[in-house]
Formats: sequence, C-alpha cells, structure tokens
Amino acid sequence: MRAVIQRVSRAAVTVEGTSTRSIEQGILVLLGVKDTDTTEIVPKLAEKCAGLRIFEDEAGKLNKSALELGYSALVVSNFTLYGDTKKGKRPSFIAAAKPPLSVDCYNLFVEQMKQTGLKQVETGEFGADMQIELVNDGPVTIVIDTDEWK
Repeated sequence: MRAVIQRVSRAAVTVEGTSTRSIEQGILVLLGVKDTDTTEIVPKLAEKCAGLRIFEDEAGKLNKSALELGYSALVVSNFTLYGDTKKGKRPSFIAAAKPPLSVDCYNLFVEQMKQTGLKQVETGEFGADMQIELVNDGPVTIVIDTDEWK
C-alpha cells in the first residue's frame, strides 16, 4: 500500500459535486492499494499514519502526532498513486489493485484509523469523482510505501 500523508490546517473532499466532508487541523491521507497487497498490513499502516510525528512540539521540532494532539484525518482513496511512468508519457495503472481487494483494504484502513483515537476521521468515497481542497501546513508531505517494510 502507498499512503501520501499531508499535514493540513484544513482539508475537504467534495464527492460527486454534492457531498462535502471536511476536517480542521490534522492529516490528509491519500491511499493507494497495490495488486499484491493484503489486508494484513492495514492495521500497521493506519497506526503509523495516525502516530506519525509530523507536528511541532514546544521547541519547534517535528515531535508530535495528530493522535497526540487530538487532531483529525481525512482519508481519500487514490489508485493513481500506483501510476507507472517508466515508459512513455501515459501512466500505466496495472499495479493498482482492483475490487474487491482495493475496496476491502480501503474500508479496513478507514475503520482502523477510526479506532486509533483520532478526534475525527472523514472520508472520500471509493471510486467516486472527488475534488480535494487543502491547506498543506508547512508544507509537510510524507510518503509511506509498505513494500519498503518487507
């Protein structure tokens, strides 16, 4: 799985042009699932994202997590995180997982994030057309690829 975590002062996702879900200070997680992933890695990834120390402490060091500070998370599925650009100019998405694996991993990730104790967890909608608005605070953007954990 691949997660792009952005520290935000606020973020919102509008689903199919009608439903908007938003958070104040916290993290935006763009989540991609690879065709070789399994649901077994999901709890560890959710714990890592919620506990990622990307917020400043009193000394200005990145030493606090969204979980510690009582912040929120917005989680949005994003299969394009597995776009392969090795050949040509058109990305190939062959490595991105298809349903039901992609849906199962995304839904489990959202549930695991909710169980971490974050103040609020909002979501996009898997497979929907979405527009994301965010204010990247810092900017701080971290990429986690669970393939690197193997």
